[in-house]
Amino acid sequence: MTDFPRPDAALVALRPTVAAAPASTPESTPGDFLHATLRPLLKLQNPLLLAVVADFVRDHHVPMATADATDQVRLLGELLARNTKLRYTVVGLVVGSFTTDELAFYRQHRPELNRRLLELATRRVQDQAAAVAELSR
Repeated sequence: MTDFPRPDAALVALRPTVAAAPASTPESTPGDFLHATLRPLLKLQNPLLLAVVADFVRDHHVPMATADATDQVRLLGELLARNTKLRYTVVGLVVGSFTTDELAFYRQHRPELNRRLLELATRRVQDQAAAVAELSR
């Protein structure tokens, strides 16, 4: 693919374990990939994910600080659903940590995996709405 080798073993070693993730099985379906790759990477990138979303909240003057908890969740869902730049940034946070084989699989199933990745990321951000509101101050 490229002339520069990826440090695949080091990338995998960085990932936290996720209880429901099967142990290092080859990803054969997008569902397998979600559990073996996307969930651990989103867990690893959680602080960055929250910081990136908080920056977008601040830059787009989303009133998170004055909103109640229910409205914060709704506002974050709308921001992640409508802001294409934010969506691509979130995808990039995860894709940048793929191994060579994961990237090859991702390229074959990009639309489905992006949909799943963004659903997981949105849920993760909404579950931590208070932290995003605090970071966006």
